[in-house]
Amino acid sequence: MSNDFPTTLQRHQYAAFEAGPRLLVLGAVHGNETCGTQAIAQLQRELDSGALRLRRGLLTLMPVTNPLAYRKQQRQGERNLNRNMRVNAAPANFEDHICNVLCPWIDEHEVLLDLHSFHTGGVPFAMLGPEDNQGEVEPFAHAVAEARMVAHLGCKRVVEGWMSAYVRGVERRRQQGRAVSPDLLDRQYGVGTTEYARTRGLYGVTLECGQHDDPRAPQVAYQAIRQTLALLGMIDAQTAALAPPVEGIEIIRLVDVIDMEHAADSFTREWASFDRVRQGEVIGHRHGGTAVTAPGDGYIVFPNPLALPGNEWFYFGVDSERRL
Repeated sequence: MSNDFPTTLQRHQYAAFEAGPRLLVLGAVHGNETCGTQAIAQLQRELDSGALRLRRGLLTLMPVTNPLAYRKQQRQGERNLNRNMRVNAAPANFEDHICNVLCPWIDEHEVLLDLHSFHTGGVPFAMLGPEDNQGEVEPFAHAVAEARMVAHLGCKRVVEGWMSAYVRGVERRRQQGRAVSPDLLDRQYGVGTTEYARTRGLYGVTLECGQHDDPRAPQVAYQAIRQTLALLGMIDAQTAALAPPVEGIEIIRLVDVIDMEHAADSFTREWASFDRVRQGEVIGHRHGGTAVTAPGDGYIVFPNPLALPGNEWFYFGVDSERRL
């Protein structure tokens, strides 16, 4: 690891005298997604001044989870921190070192809120884990509590199916035998903060608060923290009344992830997350001219025109039958 790289992580903890839930809030897991960083700073000012008082439980705030990426004002330092989240016996890059500190910190908590933003235009949305199951991909036992948390975060759109889409994407990479980083061929590649948390008995939500530079995104993140604290009963109801759950939430299920194969791959237009597409509609072209088309009627999710070759270019989603 370079001598110029950060060598520490920072967290801020507020422990109430009365026992209660243990909540961890993350900002800047991706260094160019700073809405969570700004929201956490606002919350800290209120806690430190006494304008907001923690009544029960433990609140841990990490305004900058990836300090190298944050310093560079880019998505990642040496790799995507929000993939392959696990303790590494032989850390090979900067993000591996972060994981070796962050994963044990996650283990200390019961609930996780991870605040992100996205490249292109669109409205805020939450990433929801699976329904309760004992399967191999993502076993889980707290679907009801996680869904209740999602319903109080203020967004009207939810995305599910993250891990199953990633499993499919990794298997395609392995079958095609393309020369990519070994990380991208790892069957645990889709495991980020919330996926790791679920393996450790927590539940948690990734909230995408808006486009990176949207001035409203930090306030979306801030309100989400306040509502989570209120939902968990960690602050006085008079200080921050819990808003009613959002009704009519739209749920989209991810079914596939499509990689950028070459730096010259290009979209046909400037797609935004949740733009509708019809089966066969041309979404982009490979560098050799081959069209990339929609496999069915559905949605473009997380289009990234600046993706690195071998990494996720966009996701394809469909309407889910699941209801909160």
